[in-house]
Amino acid sequence: MLEIIFSIIVLLFSISLHETAHGFVAYKLGDPTAKEEGRLSLNPLKHLDLIGSLIFPLMTLILTLGKGPIFGWAKPVPINPYNFRDQRWGQLKSAFAGPAINFLVAIISGLLIRFFLSTSVLLVPAAIIGLINMTLAIFNLVPIPPLDGSHILFSFFPKLKAESFFRNYSFILLFLFIFFGSNFIGPLVSRTFYFIAGF
Repeated sequence: MLEIIFSIIVLLFSISLHETAHGFVAYKLGDPTAKEEGRLSLNPLKHLDLIGSLIFPLMTLILTLGKGPIFGWAKPVPINPYNFRDQRWGQLKSAFAGPAINFLVAIISGLLIRFFLSTSVLLVPAAIIGLINMTLAIFNLVPIPPLDGSHILFSFFPKLKAESFFRNYSFILLFLFIFFGSNFIGPLVSRTFYFIAGF
C-alpha cells in the first residue's frame, strides 16, 4: 500500500515536470501562453486532471494488481505555436521536451541505482521514480493524438494524409493502445530501465 501511495505521488510530480517542460521550452521559443496562465509550475494542482491524473492511474494499478505500468496524463499546457520564432520545428521541440525530461529523470535514477543504491534502502523508491518516468517518456512518444508523439510525427510529416484520421479517432485509438499496447510498453520500459540500472 505504501508503494502504491508513493507511486501515485511520483506520478503526479512526474506529470507536472513533464507539462512544465513543454511550457518552459515553448516560452523560450517565444510563446508566453503557459507562463501567462500560471502553468510554469511544478505544483501538481496546477496540472491535475481528475480522470487522467487520479482515476485512470488507480484503474491501471488495480487492473495490473499493483504491478503496473501506471498510465496517466495531466491537463495539457496551453501552447500557441504561432508565437514560436522557429515555425518549422518549434512545435517538435516543445512536444519532445516533456518526454525528454522524463527520460532524464529515469536515466539519473537508473545510474544512481547502478553506482550507489544497489544495496540501499533507497533502491525501491529510486526504481519507482525511474520506472514511472520511463513509462511516461515512452508512452508519450506514441504517435496518437493528443500524445506528444503525434506532434513530433506531424512536425516531420506536416502533409501526412492520415492526420485527420488520427485526430478524429484519437480517443478510440488511444483507448485501444492503452489496454492492448501495454503488453508492449511494459516490457520495453522495464528492459530499458533495468539495462540502465544494471539489473
